[in-house]
Amino acid sequence: MKLVILDGYAENPGDLSWDALSDIVDEYEIYDITEPELVLERSLDADILVTNKTPITRQLIEQLPRLKYIAVLATGFNIIDCEAARERGIAVSNIPAYSTDGVAQLVFALLLELTNRVALHSESVENGEWENSPHFCYWKSPLVELAGKTFGIVGFGKIGSAVAEIANAFRMRVLAYSPNTHTYSGSGTVEFCTLEKLIEESDVISLHCPLNEGTKGLVNADFLSKMKKSAFLINTSRGPVINENDLAAALNSGEIAGAGLDVLCAEPPRNGNVLIGAKNCFITPHIAWASFEARTRLMNIFIENVKAFVSGSPKNVVN
Repeated sequence: MKLVILDGYAENPGDLSWDALSDIVDEYEIYDITEPELVLERSLDADILVTNKTPITRQLIEQLPRLKYIAVLATGFNIIDCEAARERGIAVSNIPAYSTDGVAQLVFALLLELTNRVALHSESVENGEWENSPHFCYWKSPLVELAGKTFGIVGFGKIGSAVAEIANAFRMRVLAYSPNTHTYSGSGTVEFCTLEKLIEESDVISLHCPLNEGTKGLVNADFLSKMKKSAFLINTSRGPVINENDLAAALNSGEIAGAGLDVLCAEPPRNGNVLIGAKNCFITPHIAWASFEARTRLMNIFIENVKAFVSGSPKNVVN
């Protein structure tokens, strides 16, 4: 049985090992990245096809007679035509719940950059501003204390729940909106409410909802107009949950105070993006999932997924 990894670099740039595959499959090939014109050629002999962000379309699936199993090196699987795979009897698996703590951590890294501007102040010290200041201290932007503020969470799965735990530790009031979940078992308290109430009362809104027809463009001009002018928006979910033009306009006009984003609609933003350079907008290159610890968990789950499929009992199947 032959396994082909089309884009393994993001998961393993060299600090992890694929060696465990040797005990599971007869042969494997690993590519750091596969350009679109090479996807078919590299996939032709694969019984198992592994992808992170390389799309596996119906057209491709129909040209791969040996293909039996598609493994996604991520939680999201919208890059796979799961219906086409199901029609062919091809199982598709993903990697659930491996990066919860890392994503929750980045939410607050982004938020604290917005409230305390550590990088800005550190740079000012390096540039000699403190050394030449007549005062014992100074600040270059308003400093915001989180205790007592209201933290709104849109989408309340495992990550939303982990974020609530941290927000409670900051002694914030936590609101949550979720069409499905209305319970919280962590320490502290969470008040479930309508989306309207959450938008209007939150000082921070953090997005943790899946991308679907109901959430695409959820954060638009109307949503942003209802937020407090002093509020911050954090997105570590999916880029298209936000209408980027509307958010850029709201930031640049001062309609909201700032945004911290780990995801964009197009990644990488090869032709630029209206949010790059927008006022009080911090963007990281989709790194919430990418700590060494999280990638190690991902690798271990991936290996177990492949092992389970080869043994005839596939798990984490999404189709």
